[in-house]
Amino acid sequence: MAIHTPPIAVFDLDGTLADTAADLVATLNVILAQEGLSPLPLAKARDMIGAGAKALIERGFEAAGKELTAGHLDRLFEQFMVHYSENICVRTELFPGVKGALDRLESAGFILAVCTNKVEEHSVKLLDELGLGHRFAANCGRDTFPYFKPDARHLTLTIERAGGHPGRAVMVGDSRTDIVTAQNARIPVIAVPFGYTEIPVHQLGPDMVIDHFDELFAAVQDLMTPLAA
Repeated sequence: MAIHTPPIAVFDLDGTLADTAADLVATLNVILAQEGLSPLPLAKARDMIGAGAKALIERGFEAAGKELTAGHLDRLFEQFMVHYSENICVRTELFPGVKGALDRLESAGFILAVCTNKVEEHSVKLLDELGLGHRFAANCGRDTFPYFKPDARHLTLTIERAGGHPGRAVMVGDSRTDIVTAQNARIPVIAVPFGYTEIPVHQLGPDMVIDHFDELFAAVQDLMTPLAA
């Protein structure tokens, strides 16, 4: 049976659309400093990003050799979220080619959406500050639904909210979480290798890997053509 809804491209945010590492690590270093710990260089802490703010704080303390109780972590997490919200787009930048790739997809009739494990408030604020917020029919974060990545429902509910159909969708991400989420939802997934992942994405089984956003439209066409048949 033919599906008549427009095709939809769903993007992860951190490490996919935008390089957010500098601002995340800057906030982590504020937290470490108030605890009397030395700051971490961006090159070292960048690899700690990708599993959420609490995990980033835990990894920062582990690198400093200091133990952290659950209650202390919760308090630091609250402080992290406030400081990060106030400094969310100081050094964060879009990856090269993002705007052009979105232009090509929109011109071809694609709906655009974001599915991120950032909290929705931060995702909305960041994309607005980057000048992209208006381009996405849905911007769904970790707290938007009762489910979050890698639960497939985070992705399928994002697609539904944006007015798309899972049978006419493609996911774009940078990590195991994104790839597994798409696979759980039986949606093709394109990975970018310049984001935040401990394991190179080509080893994680995405349908395709692109090295630059200039390659995205052709990759999406290749994956969507069988879906349209």
